[in-house]
Amino acid sequence: MKPTVKPAIPNFSSGPCAKRPGYSSQALPADLLGRSHRSGKGKARLQKSIEETKRILGLPAGYRVGIVPASDTGAFEMAMWSLLGPRPVDVFAWESFGEGWLSDIKKQLKLPSVRSFTAGYGEIPDLAQADFGNDVVFTWNGTTSGVKVPNGDWIADDRAGLTICDATSAVFAMDIPWKKLDVATFSWQKVLGGEAAHGMIVLSPRAVERLTTYTPPWPMPKIFRMTKGTELLEEIFEGSTINTPSMLCVEDYLDALAWADSIGGLSGLIGRSTDNLGVFEGFVKTHPWIRFLASRKEIRSNTSVCLSLDLEADKVKAMVKLLEKEGAAYDCGSYKDAPAGLRFWCGATVEKADIERVLPWIEWAYGEVKGS
Repeated sequence: MKPTVKPAIPNFSSGPCAKRPGYSSQALPADLLGRSHRSGKGKARLQKSIEETKRILGLPAGYRVGIVPASDTGAFEMAMWSLLGPRPVDVFAWESFGEGWLSDIKKQLKLPSVRSFTAGYGEIPDLAQADFGNDVVFTWNGTTSGVKVPNGDWIADDRAGLTICDATSAVFAMDIPWKKLDVATFSWQKVLGGEAAHGMIVLSPRAVERLTTYTPPWPMPKIFRMTKGTELLEEIFEGSTINTPSMLCVEDYLDALAWADSIGGLSGLIGRSTDNLGVFEGFVKTHPWIRFLASRKEIRSNTSVCLSLDLEADKVKAMVKLLEKEGAAYDCGSYKDAPAGLRFWCGATVEKADIERVLPWIEWAYGEVKGS
């Protein structure tokens, strides 16, 4: 039987992600629109974004946070171009974004000593192979595969190299041991459902030391520069951005951070994401024609939930189109480079009730395309 109840908000994209429950752009302050971001009030709002990020995430003392151009991609490229070079590099990749960082390290930076550890979609490389005398580059959560690192136990506390982590679909949704990370990047449009185009970079004191004692041998674009000579540009981490940010996006991010506080902060965000994953786990357990792409529970993402089905690729695409046509689920197809399947964002801004409502539609659509 065709279901009759649809999700109240059928937005399941893995980026940009669903806005927070009850969101309205009309509620955002507009007093800084048309004002300079370098005005006293503009800089104060940017600084508040940084300080609230630190507080809610519980970052260690001495860690710096900066707002940088070009979303998570810009932040991560900034980290690689600014920090890599003085040590050999170990790169762990198991989906498209990790593979992209590996390609840039080899083909763009052309570093001479790079070890790569890769795995196919649904799997993860053996993290125990990391040599922490080297710099180690990895994603915390593979957004396009639904595979995350299980924890930070594999990262050495007495490492000589830096750990550089793309954490964009993990920050605010997973328990991240920050002292294990020297660099982490993320973007507003992921777990908190903010607007796009702005990235965040988190630096440990060890990363700052590298920045101020190492000069890369290649030309550095202006938007990547975090130092002047041997001095860190502290202003980047105090609300003065390298380029012009959207103050409307800043207000949107502050709204999301305030909502996070209202539901219990970081623990509340993680709890909502975990509960959302649990709804899918119950469904998969009772429906043998659908399964998680992640091969093991301990590496299963609680944000970008990737699913494979007993269907040919063309029928999976037909199923995704049918769900969209019915207004039951938008943007739930797998990433273009990933195996054919479904990908549902289960971050904290998605309501558990909406996942419960979409499951009968998934079952219905599967039956429709399988019998066609």
